[in-house]
Amino acid sequence: MTLHFPGHLFPGSPPRHPLDINPRAETDPPVPAPGFEPRMLLLLLSMAFLPFAAAFVLPPRLHAVRVIRGQEAPLGSRPYMAYVRIGSTGSCGGFLIREDVVATAAHCNCNLGDIFVYLGVQDLKKPDQNWQRIRARRWIQHPDFNNENFDNDIMLLKLWHSAELTEWVMSIPLPEANHHVSPGSECSVAGWGWTGVNTTTDKLHEAEQEVMSDGLCKERYKNYNPTTMLCAGNPHVMKSAFQGDSGGPLVCNGVVQGIVSNGKPDGHPPSIYTRISKFIPWISETLQKLS
Repeated sequence: MTLHFPGHLFPGSPPRHPLDINPRAETDPPVPAPGFEPRMLLLLLSMAFLPFAAAFVLPPRLHAVRVIRGQEAPLGSRPYMAYVRIGSTGSCGGFLIREDVVATAAHCNCNLGDIFVYLGVQDLKKPDQNWQRIRARRWIQHPDFNNENFDNDIMLLKLWHSAELTEWVMSIPLPEANHHVSPGSECSVAGWGWTGVNTTTDKLHEAEQEVMSDGLCKERYKNYNPTTMLCAGNPHVMKSAFQGDSGGPLVCNGVVQGIVSNGKPDGHPPSIYTRISKFIPWISETLQKLS
């Protein structure tokens, strides 16, 4: 979706205070981690609630969004999901790609304070023994990220220490370099957020997303770049990533193919995702440097 604040990002939302109580949290070294943009919450919305029509990006801001017309994700079904808390004012979505590295959107960066990654979370208000909280030691934004049109919207977070891989916490496979996801492919997105107007939820929700043709997004977004961006969300289904959970994964057949980036201010699909396959060389090079 494209939220047009200064750019086209989905606004994020304030972190939930229950996250301060974590049975698995460890005492990390007092090294300040670079902060980044507030939370982007996934919203699968019904167009009846938002009559607006301006284009906007999913910039992490302080507004929570909702997952409308989605459903609660089965317990433990998405062990790669990461809730990224930025300082005390915001958060984004993300996903584990290596035991010590989480991928998210570059537009989530706004230096709001220490960054903590929460793994193994199903319900933000119910900490349990499956949770793992790890501070981010570094963040590496793609050097060519453009905060005007959100091209190259990808960032990696280097964790202070490796996550413990369990049935609740696992990394997700990356696609092959330059792999093209065919239009019509069935994928899905997930996140923590609202489920309707004035109705919130702290449980992980998910919704299906159909990959659309590049031509459709070119018609609707003047800055759409098919080389680095992926178009998803059937305009006739009215389910789409929205404000909140920017940085979350678009998963197709068990492989992460996109990162929630931007879309329309009213949440009308299709939305724009970062095309991960384009960045495999950069990801590989960066991971090697972080080893």
